[in-house]
Amino acid sequence: MINRRLLLQAGLAGVAALSAPFLIASHAQGTGAAGQKRHKIVIQVSDNDPAKWNLALNNAKNVQDDVGAANVDIAIVAYGPGIGMLKLESPTGSRVADALKANVRVVACENTMRGQKITRDDMLPAIAYVPAGVVEIMKKQQDGWAYLRP
Repeated sequence: MINRRLLLQAGLAGVAALSAPFLIASHAQGTGAAGQKRHKIVIQVSDNDPAKWNLALNNAKNVQDDVGAANVDIAIVAYGPGIGMLKLESPTGSRVADALKANVRVVACENTMRGQKITRDDMLPAIAYVPAGVVEIMKKQQDGWAYLRP
């Protein structure tokens, strides 16, 4: 005769084994407010074009509006010619400041800054810095961040 207790234990073990990958995947994604999935997006800006910067900043705001600012991490990474829009005299400076206030992380590539002989004194206040913009984007993608280049 089959032992019902052993059968129940085997069934529960099977359910746990089948559920484990889903639990691990949901934990790796993280959660935001009220248990919602936490989103992560890195936006590349490598063009010295106010229109591209405005598009990137619009994208960041639209993502926050759509999924909820508390449910998303956004990083805008500028390198190459795109670094120009992070300088003090930038035509997009006020929009960048608004994005920073909205918890969008805006980072400048120090490799580009060295190559263009730009110092932190030349840059907008409150931005962040990374040693290499391309490497920052690569690492974020490896960590599961979505990638966008407007």
